[in-house]
Amino acid sequence: MKKQILSLAVVALLAFAVQSCEKKENKPAEDELTLGNKVDSLTTDIEEVKDSAVSKAESAATKAKDATENAANDVKDATKKAANDVENAAKKTATDVKDATKKGAEKVENAAKAAKDGTVKTAKDVNEALKK
Repeated sequence: MKKQILSLAVVALLAFAVQSCEKKENKPAEDELTLGNKVDSLTTDIEEVKDSAVSKAESAATKAKDATENAANDVKDATKKAANDVENAAKKTATDVKDATKKGAEKVENAAKAAKDGTVKTAKDVNEALKK
């Protein structure tokens, strides 16, 4: 009976050894498959990073373009406002000069009329006529 138990034990060990050897042979294939999966995964990751970088670059370019257009519009608007302000100031100055010239001409005209009418008796009267 001991021989039978020993024989069974030997057969079990051999079966276990054969089973272990079979697993070792399959393991390299599994490693290669895993390595292939890793390569595929890394390739996918690289593609995603590249796509993300391109997307971010395009977004940054769009933002830069928009900022440039906004700055150009701001400069254009400021230039128009400055031109309008200068034009309005020039019109006001022209009106002020015109009014001052008209008042001066009226004073000279009044002094000339007074002198012509003979109502001016002295230089003092002429000065007062000019003040009016």
